[in-house]
Amino acid sequence: MDQVKRLLNWGDGYRMGVTGKGVGVAVLDTGVYMHPDLADRVVAFRDIVRGRMTPYDDNSHGTHVCGIIGGDGRASCGRFQGMAPECHLIGVKVLDKRGNGFASDVLTGLKWVRENKERYGIRIVNISVGSFNRKVMSEDSALVRGVDAAWDEGLVMVIAAGNQGPKEKTITTPGISRKVITVGTSDDDQAVMVMGDRMVDYSGRGPTESCVCKPDIVAPGSKIISCADRQGRYQIKSGTSMSTPLVSGAIALLLEKYPCMTNVDVKLRIRERAVDLGLPHNRQGWGLLDVARLLCD
Repeated sequence: MDQVKRLLNWGDGYRMGVTGKGVGVAVLDTGVYMHPDLADRVVAFRDIVRGRMTPYDDNSHGTHVCGIIGGDGRASCGRFQGMAPECHLIGVKVLDKRGNGFASDVLTGLKWVRENKERYGIRIVNISVGSFNRKVMSEDSALVRGVDAAWDEGLVMVIAAGNQGPKEKTITTPGISRKVITVGTSDDDQAVMVMGDRMVDYSGRGPTESCVCKPDIVAPGSKIISCADRQGRYQIKSGTSMSTPLVSGAIALLLEKYPCMTNVDVKLRIRERAVDLGLPHNRQGWGLLDVARLLCD
């Protein structure tokens, strides 16, 4: 665990002069609560589920994800800070208060992001959401086609591998897409509570049904502290949903430093700078996210 903490240091961006400033990250999730660590950088909100105009989160999952990406830590005097504390956030509510949703709502949210990416400077889309329904496990499914279309328009799509491990072929949709960056959890050997269930070795494993090696990268996801849906409060959550925004936040740092990078450039850079943990590829992908190596010249 000490090695993980050393490799994934929240302060690496600051020391290298990048904080994600100017980079927009869209988060398709349960919404976003206007926590003090986030409020002045939530530049847009779209509610696909209920059509409300002002930001809210009736579950807390989306707020936690946003905090990992870009919380500035002001409510904790800097103790609990996200990866890219000066990025701006675009909340897109596609899941209900129980964290459930429909593929159609996710696709509507993606369509809105694509239509508004220039307006809000969106470079990255974080989707800590996935389905393990066998009916949608094909690369020809609507969800996969949706994230692929967004990738083809230049967006960096960062998708959770899901919590259905440890068996093979347990990557959830749309993480099975061969184009997107699919994120697993590096420390799922710890027993944790995920969505009310005690789990261990939960991170989704590849290959996909089409024999594509997944995940692409892993990052810590167990017992991550981030923003709660209460004023100035924090909470602990676990799962690949938490690993995914760590990678999204790191990419925001990278895109501030190298704004001309394409999504393909970003994916290649992550592959080249990952740290091999010596685990099977369908468990670790290219290896562990290393922020310092990712950002260095």
